[in-house]
Amino acid sequence: MARRRVLLLMKPFDVYPPRPRANDSSSSFLHRTVNTQQILNHLDDRCRVHNEGITFCQDVLRRKDLDFEPLFRNNISQPIRGFDLVVTVGGDGTLLQASHLLDNSIPILGVNSDPTQPQEVDEFCDEFDATRSTGYLCAATIANFEQILEEVLEGKNKPFELARISAKLNDRPLPTFALNDVLISHPCPATVSRFSFRVKCTDQKGSSLVNCRSSGLRICAAAGSTAAMLSAGGFPMPISSSELQFMVREPISPRAVDFPLMHGLIKSNQSMNISWYGKEGTIYIDGSHLFFPIRHGDIVEISANAPHLKVHLPHCLIR
Repeated sequence: MARRRVLLLMKPFDVYPPRPRANDSSSSFLHRTVNTQQILNHLDDRCRVHNEGITFCQDVLRRKDLDFEPLFRNNISQPIRGFDLVVTVGGDGTLLQASHLLDNSIPILGVNSDPTQPQEVDEFCDEFDATRSTGYLCAATIANFEQILEEVLEGKNKPFELARISAKLNDRPLPTFALNDVLISHPCPATVSRFSFRVKCTDQKGSSLVNCRSSGLRICAAAGSTAAMLSAGGFPMPISSSELQFMVREPISPRAVDFPLMHGLIKSNQSMNISWYGKEGTIYIDGSHLFFPIRHGDIVEISANAPHLKVHLPHCLIR
């Protein structure tokens, strides 16, 4: 029997820029404060803990006699092929980046290498923000990675299929799918975005046209409904949902008839057509790192017509 192939995709452990030396004149004042030193020590510790987590995961994969390939997430840009499992080490950001390169054939297991410690957050709340990684979609931490991996390899832990978002630009599909959300806006957040949209159904005419001036339009899948959408006043969706939730961000003087249409759902048999009227704009996929420019007159189509992503999820999400 062939050894199973695993791609170990890792967040770099030097994500924070080098801190100034204590004898630098530009930083002399900063280093006189205990608060700043605590923050810098905290960031150093985050890098150390993550690096130790990478080493631990590699040791576990060796003990399991798996054919694994370690790779930092910054060094991958092509679709992932030829593996039986992808293991990400970092947080939700690393899992999201891997998802952009996966179809629905290879499952993914996220390892939160440095989860937030609530007691630490409480202890330092008056000094600095001690929040670490959320890891909402990560089924494992360093503490239980070996156990979870064993369950996955033995078939006791089955992957869950998460809905994703498909986007077309002028009838041409974008080369990747969003797992969390899509944001359509001007690249400068202080600039007003001008656009119109209509929710269309395959067997019906669709909603009336909504004309908007706002700071943009966000559409999320179920996996992203507890992130930026929830912060903006949206609602969490069941993780198994194939519907999409949309919200116009900060609408400027909407008509009374349009106001109820500023926030709603796109059902699995529906799509949303957006006409962009700004001089320039951007389609952001799952954050700020993956984006596509748009310009005046472009048409963007959003739907859930995308291959689901196979993810080993935390038990608390699927109970």
